Amino acid sequence: MTVAVVLFTSDLRLHDHPPLRAALDNHDAVVPLFVRDERIDAAGFAAPNRLAFLADCLADLDSGLRERGGRLVLRSGDVVARVREVAREVDADEVHVAADVSRYAHHREDRLRGALREDGRRLRVHEAVVTALPPGAVTPAGSDHFAVFTPYHRRWDQERLRDPLPAPRTVRVPDDVASEDLPRREKVADVSEGLAQGGEQAARRSLATWLRSGVHQYDERHDDLPGDATSRLSPHLHFGTLSPTEIVHRARAVSGSGAEAFVRQVCWREFHHQVLAARPAAAHDDYRAKHDRWRSGGDAEDDFAAWRDGLTGYPIVDAAMRQLAHEGWMHNRGRLLAGSFLTKTLYLDWRWGARHFLRMLVDGDVANNQMNWQWMAGTGTDTRPNRVLNPVRQALRYDPDGVYVRRWVPELADLEGAAVHEPWKLTGLERAQYDYPDPVVSLSEGLDRFKQARGVD
Repeated sequence: MTVAVVLFTSDLRLHDHPPLRAALDNHDAVVPLFVRDERIDAAGFAAPNRLAFLADCLADLDSGLRERGGRLVLRSGDVVARVREVAREVDADEVHVAADVSRYAHHREDRLRGALREDGRRLRVHEAVVTALPPGAVTPAGSDHFAVFTPYHRRWDQERLRDPLPAPRTVRVPDDVASEDLPRREKVADVSEGLAQGGEQAARRSLATWLRSGVHQYDERHDDLPGDATSRLSPHLHFGTLSPTEIVHRARAVSGSGAEAFVRQVCWREFHHQVLAARPAAAHDDYRAKHDRWRSGGDAEDDFAAWRDGLTGYPIVDAAMRQLAHEGWMHNRGRLLAGSFLTKTLYLDWRWGARHFLRMLVDGDVANNQMNWQWMAGTGTDTRPNRVLNPVRQALRYDPDGVYVRRWVPELADLEGAAVHEPWKLTGLERAQYDYPDPVVSLSEGLDRFKQARGVD
């Protein structure tokens, strides 16, 4: 009997899974394996919200495999040692894994390939699993990646994507492969109260609902903060419970301006992946250095704490940060506002914000989180790096009646209409009745400080 190991990483699904399909097509049996990687834990990426969501995903994946006659095998420790261990136990001749873009993923592939080669086995790495188009599949003349989104999107949109694969009908797994118990969400501490459910079944229900009743108005309503009119599929893309290839195919089948705008957002994710694939140091270092001397010391740390806790005195920013704390997720417009406020109004290092987001976001991954933070800080791929988002103007535009703010900043719930966005304008006893902080800095002071630091008018 021939056996292959399929190492699941950021692709926790059965539908449209090229590594699993290839292993099943060429072997009598497979071992679907997930390794709880000790190096990821040690690096601080095992945040509670993602651990809880991951537990849902693994339970759902195991359930789907069992419906097809198989099961998920779970091991913990060093991923290379555990894969090698399982491959030896079943005498597998191949290990299949999806390609990824981070420096760690590349290092993991190199270590796996070398270890398996020593044992006379082969590593097969599959492209277009985590992304719809492999990073580097399209490049501009004279460069290994696109540094500006619009020309990348133009090329990406012209490429023909592979057809999605159906889920397998049967999965035969050797009987004698031991597995650890799967993690359970209820055993994870410090999980955000409103965290969404994970798993492929939940993902596919959400996608079907979105394509049926949400995507049509996406181009008009994607920035509508109170309307909450986005897909909320980003956690499922991060964990791979949905295939980006399938999402793009199904959205294009719906057609219309809303679907086009939604596919464009999927392309943004692909854009960041190809940037990080070409410049892995951008996970930590400025992609385009502005020679910033970010604030530090006690006052800076106090301002960061106010931002983190949703107590900056700017209701729209605080609402976004409180949504993050409650749900482990934040509306994209809120992310832009929170990021601009931290890096430009407070002039604090984007890495501080990126670390906090990675601690909290259920969809937090290195490519999208870090590159979006660099975009907001003006050290990334934004062609207007010194733009500063005014939180009051943004609030009046995207939450004109203050519904979003009242939802997340209940101490201001009695302030009617747009007045909720500027509580500092209240005076005397009227101001005193609201237990809400004054602004940590005036917008004019913050703007002047940023312009001076960047040397711009």
